[in-house]
Order: sequence, then C-alpha cells, then structure tokens
Amino acid sequence: MDTDDDFDFDFDQYPNFLDAMPGLGGELFPDKELEEDEEGFIEYAFLPLRDIVLFPQMVMPLFIGRERSLEAVRAAVANDENLIVATQRNSDVLDPTLNDMYAIGTEITIGKALRMPDNSTSVLAQGRRRVEIVEFTKWEPYIRVRARPVHEPMEWDRNTEALMRAVITLFEKMVSLNRSMPEDAYTFAINIDEPGWLADFIASTLSVPVDVRQDILETLDANERLQKVSIVVAKELDVLELESQIHSKVQQEVDKSQREHFLREQMRVIQGELGEADIFAQEIGEVRELAEKKPLPPEVRAKVDKEIARLNAMPPMSPEVGIIRTYIDWILALPWEEATADNLDVPHAARVLDGDHYGLERVKDRILEYIAVKKIAPETMRSPILCFVGPPGTGKTSIGRSIATALGREFVRISLGGVRDEAEIRGHRRTYIGALPGRIIQAMRRAGTKNPLFMLDEIDKLGNDFRGDPSSALLEVLDPEQNFSFSDHYLDLDFDLSPVMFVTTANYLDAIPHALQDRMEVIEFPGYLEEEKMEICRQFLARRQLAAHGLDKFGIRFEEEALKTIIRRYTLEAGVRNLEREIANVCRKIARDVAEERKFTRRITARRVEELLGPPRFSEEALQEEDQVGVATGAAWTAVGGDIMFIEVNLMPGKGGMQLTGQLGEVMQESAQAALTYARSMAEALGVDPKRFEETDIHLHVPEGAVPKDGPSAGVALATAIISAFTERPIYRDVSMTGEITLRGRVLPVGGVREKALAARRAGIKTFILPQKNESDLENIPKKLRQDLNFVFVTRMSEVLGVALHTQARIRKRPSPLKKTLPTITPPAAPPA
Repeated sequence: MDTDDDFDFDFDQYPNFLDAMPGLGGELFPDKELEEDEEGFIEYAFLPLRDIVLFPQMVMPLFIGRERSLEAVRAAVANDENLIVATQRNSDVLDPTLNDMYAIGTEITIGKALRMPDNSTSVLAQGRRRVEIVEFTKWEPYIRVRARPVHEPMEWDRNTEALMRAVITLFEKMVSLNRSMPEDAYTFAINIDEPGWLADFIASTLSVPVDVRQDILETLDANERLQKVSIVVAKELDVLELESQIHSKVQQEVDKSQREHFLREQMRVIQGELGEADIFAQEIGEVRELAEKKPLPPEVRAKVDKEIARLNAMPPMSPEVGIIRTYIDWILALPWEEATADNLDVPHAARVLDGDHYGLERVKDRILEYIAVKKIAPETMRSPILCFVGPPGTGKTSIGRSIATALGREFVRISLGGVRDEAEIRGHRRTYIGALPGRIIQAMRRAGTKNPLFMLDEIDKLGNDFRGDPSSALLEVLDPEQNFSFSDHYLDLDFDLSPVMFVTTANYLDAIPHALQDRMEVIEFPGYLEEEKMEICRQFLARRQLAAHGLDKFGIRFEEEALKTIIRRYTLEAGVRNLEREIANVCRKIARDVAEERKFTRRITARRVEELLGPPRFSEEALQEEDQVGVATGAAWTAVGGDIMFIEVNLMPGKGGMQLTGQLGEVMQESAQAALTYARSMAEALGVDPKRFEETDIHLHVPEGAVPKDGPSAGVALATAIISAFTERPIYRDVSMTGEITLRGRVLPVGGVREKALAARRAGIKTFILPQKNESDLENIPKKLRQDLNFVFVTRMSEVLGVALHTQARIRKRPSPLKKTLPTITPPAAPPA
C-alpha cells in the first residue's frame, strides 16, 4: 500500500532494519507486557490490512497508505502500545467496517518505520498472538477496536512430532525447487520446536491466496493447522516439480539450439576458408535472377521475393532451406503467363479430326463450333468443359489428343480412377513433411503453358472416404466462375485455370455427383455399328497393327470377310478395343511364321482367321430356333453396349406364387410384379380363367444367371412372356422389345435405344418394339440400321401383344401340365408259388 503522506518518526533512533531472520526481533522489538482487562479483553489502535495475513511470531514490513492507518501507527507509538491488525475480506474497500474484516486478527508490535525513496512509509512489525475482534470502539481520527486474545493449546503428542517432521521434509523439497525462497528458510524451520509456530512460519512463506492463509490463521489446534499446511505445501510442491521439469526441458532445448548455432558458425567459418560458403550465396543469386526473368503476377512476385529473403537469412545447413527452395522452384516452374497460340483454322481442324477418327460427328461438330466462335470473339469465348460418356473402347481418350493437335495446344492427362484423397486435387499444406501440390498443379507444370487441353480420365471412378471427397474438390476446377482463382493448399496462391480446356471421360453418368454433372457439357459416345467397325478396321486398326508388327513391308493384308469374321464371331463389344486386340493376335501369329521362315499367306482370309484364333467365341445367330410359348426377347443396355436377353416363363400347379431367378435387381423384380398384376387384371380380355392365377405357380427366369440384371426397361418383355405362358400363344422369335410398363398397361420410354437397336440387329431381329416417346431417338440411329429393322412404336401393352404374339394358341399334342390327372396305379404282381 503506497502513500504520499509524511510520517513523523525519529529515523535516527533506528538506523537499520532488523538483520536477523523473521521471528527473532532482537532489540528492534522490545518485549511489551500483554495486558488484558478484568474481562480478558484488550483495546488497541486498529490497522486494516489488504492482501496480507500477518501470523504471530512473524516479522513483516507493512506499507502504510491510508490516513487512518498512519494515525493509528502514530497513536500506538505515542502511547507505547501494540496494534491489532486484521485482513479485509475485499481489498478494494477503502473505509472498511466491522463486516468488511475477518474476525480473527493478530496483535503486533511496531519495531521500526522508514520513509522509502518513493516518499512512502514502511513499518516493520512483528506478530505477537492471535486475537478475536469484538467491536470497533473508535473511528476518528483512527480506528480503535476491542478484542479478546485467543489462547492456543500448547500440548502435543508423538503424532504431532511425526507430522512436524513430514511437513519439514516437504518444506525442504519446496525450498530446493523454489528459486525465489532463501535456503536459510529451511534452516530456520528446523530450529522451530513448536508445531503451531512451525505451521505459521511455513504458511507465511507460501504464495497462496489470502483466504487460504486466513483459514490457517483461524485454525487454533496445532495438529489441524499442520495438516492444512502440509496439504498446501504438497500442492505447491507438485506445481514446482512440474515447473522444474518444464524448465529443464526448455533449458535442454536452449542448450541444443546454442550448440547447433555454435557448430553452424564453425561450419560457416570452415566453409569460408574452403571457399564453399560462396556456393550457397551463388545459388540464391541464381534463384533471384531466375525470378526476375520469370513473368509473374504482382502477388506471386511479392510472395517469391519474400521467400527468397527468408532463404537468404537462413544458415545453409538449416533444414528449412530445402523446404523453402523446393517451394520457390515450384512457383517458378509453373506457367503463370506462358501460353500457346491457338490454331483457329476450321478446315485444318476438321482434317485432323477426320484423319484420326471415323465417325463421332457430334464431338467433331462441337469442337469445330468452338474454334469458329473463338476465331470470331476471342476475348469473350470461354473454354468449354466437356464430358465424354460412353462404353469402353469408343475413342473418348484418343479424340482428346486429336482435339489438342487440331488446336495446337499441349495435351496433359491425369487418371482419376481410384483417387480417394482430396489432397490429390488440392495438394498438401507445407506444414507436412514431403508436401507436394495436387495433380492439377503438377499437370500444369508438365504442360508448360497456361492453356493446355486437360483431360481428366475416368471421372466416374472417383471415390470418397475419411480423407475427403475429391469430386467436391473438382467443383472449383470445373467451374468457369471459380477456376480463375484456383487455390492449391501447397502453393497458397491463386492460379488461373480459366484458359484451360477441360475434357473429362466416363463410362456412366450415374456415379458422377449431380453438382459436378451440372458444370459439364455431356456428349454421349454411342457404340459402333458393324459397318462403322469395318471402316475403322480398314482405315486405322488393320494398317496400324500390320505396321506395328512389321508385316506391312511383306504385302500382307486383311480380306474384308476376315475382318467381318473377327467382328462378328470373336468380339462382342460397343467399342473397338478388343477388336484391335484380336487383329494384333492374328498379326503376332503370322509374324512368328515370318520370323521362323515358314510358309505364310499374304491374304488373310476368314478361314485363316479361324485357324489362327481357334473356334469362334460368339455365334452369329443368337435367336431361338422356333417361336415358343413364354419366351420373350428383350433388349438391354450394358457397359459394353447393347445386348439381347431372353425372358423365360414356365407354369406349374401351385398356389399362385411367383419365383424370380437370374440375378434380378430390385427394380426388375418390381417390373415383374407389375407385369403379373397387369396380366391378372386383363385375364378375361385375354381369354384366361382368373382362377388359373390362384392355382398356378410362375417361375420367371432370365438366362446367364451369374450376370446381375436390373432396370425397368424389361417390363414390356416380362409382361409379354407371362401373358404368352397363360394364353399359350407363341411369341415371334424375330421380335424384340423394350419399354417400362405400368399397372394400367401404359408403355413408358427408356434409354439406350441406339445400343439396344444395334444389339437387336446383330442378333438377327427383324421387328423392334419401342415406346412411342422414344421415336425421337431414331435421329441418333444411322440410316443403315433403320433400314434393316422394322421399328414399331406403341403406347399400350395391348399394341405390344398384337405385334409380338401369334393370334392363335399352339395346338398341344400332349395334355397340358396344368390339368390335374390321377396317376394309374398298377397292383403288384402275385408272389410266385
């Protein structure tokens, strides 16, 4: 408590402070009689204390700041009396009342007062005994109180002595760990032979809250007071031990750092003597020169300059040097401003695309349109983001290379199949060991220009797990409204991807998130017709494989019938990938004959193909041998194009149940239930006894049972097969159908019409039944295919039955299996005599 008030004491009377340890007052604290009145009370001037608890026998300096306190001290000195002190409950109260003070205080003796250099007053006081304040008897000009001395029990036993030793042991450890406590404190403690005094002394040395000290002061029993002090000392000891451990670890790190610094300085001097120190400075100079020549945006240049300055300030052997150097190299290697000029010659682009690929007119037209608009409005035209969707082997990836060649751009490709970590797209932060940018930035570095053609292959094969969702990270990459400021976690700089032309490929659209689909222009790649495959073989595949195997210089060539045989009998696909493999297989076998100088033919015929490739894998004619009851021919879309499937229905006596086999999915099973419901609802119109449905079990099977099948497009074929089985009217074997059926018999549109029609024609189908709303899909079907198939468009199931079923039921040559007949029982023969 500081004050500016003067204090009239004779400072010459007491030239020095007490040099002895606390508790040994010496001449500075002359003994005064502890007087009490007849009732056992004492009345002295009162000194309120803030944030201080003064224990009996302890010596402590008190800083006087309040006028009442100064008057109290003057009165005590003038009357040669002791004072009573007590601690305030709230230290912020300037004029305390009786309720603001703790009831238990201490009677003290003033030993000496000094004026401090800051013109404040300090009084050295020693505690005498505990007192209990009864009442305030005077307020002005100072406070005077009436109190009752508190007498402490002076008896103790062996338990008390054991407790004293335990407390002294803890206190010794605390003194050894507490650097702010003098070592003589422990010496003084071991010379105290009274338990109460020992507890008071140790409590006065602890840095604990005032309420804890006051609680110890108010505890009269010496044993209980020692126990409380031991608990407090134990807690303080735990904190000091923890601080000691932390300090030790910090000191070790500091010593290690100082040692490393010393060694680096030695290394620097040694390198200077050897002339090696200039190598690091030379490398920094080369980096700075490269950065000055590199065209960079302003914010990127500021970042590079900052990192070069950090690099220059570090010792050459610091581990951070490699991290910063790698980061700078990545920034300087990226094409921030470099770009290639687009070739906007539309006829040239058309020649390049036609020379590399046969067909794919929709894709080629889209690219030529982009080039034309880019030529007319180069500043406003944005690069398209295309998504090529189609079966494998249809030329999705190869057309991307041709587009890059036609535009005169660099081509970069990354495969996204199996990518599950978001960091593969956005990169890792530099805080990780071995951090690198994502695949997007890595591909841009390989391209060397800021406007390449960027192909993201197999985008439908992306996955997501606990490491993040890469497809969500691609939303920024494939959005023209955002990709001008693409942020990679490693670079931590905005990179402009808007000049890039992105092309993605996929086999299915279902696996691509809707938000990602919405950012791309989807272009479907349909399967090839047989005539298209023949042209591709003649123009590309056969020539390429003959040249790759060195057979072109021997004049070897494929006959047209040989190519047709490979297409029809050795491959079954929407694309041409397996077709090229089979052609290569033939070329390898002939190349072996040439290498072994055996006789070989220069004209490869269909017969020679069968000799080289073995028995045909697929039959040309996949239809049934005759029109059958309960066997309908459906059409399906698969990942490799279209295919036909047979739906078989057989009836047997039972209780009206239906069994479905053939690996049918949930949607296809529901279509079968809908078809059965329609058939039962139309039983009378179809000439079927409604009771037959309750007495008949239905087994519906789709062959190739190991292949999973699903989708609603087989509903029409399922209903036709069930109705055929109940009406016993055969289904025409050269009629195929597709369409979804409702409970009311309506036929709904389906997808994959081109692939299904192609499969139907390949199987020898003559009539193909389609929903009426799919009539517009004929525009995507080549003219040759439309001429070979008779397309019948229907809106209701009754129209399907009129085209697919015979008008009359088949005449049975044997009893119907549904008629219940009793077996003939032949009695057993008589035993021999």
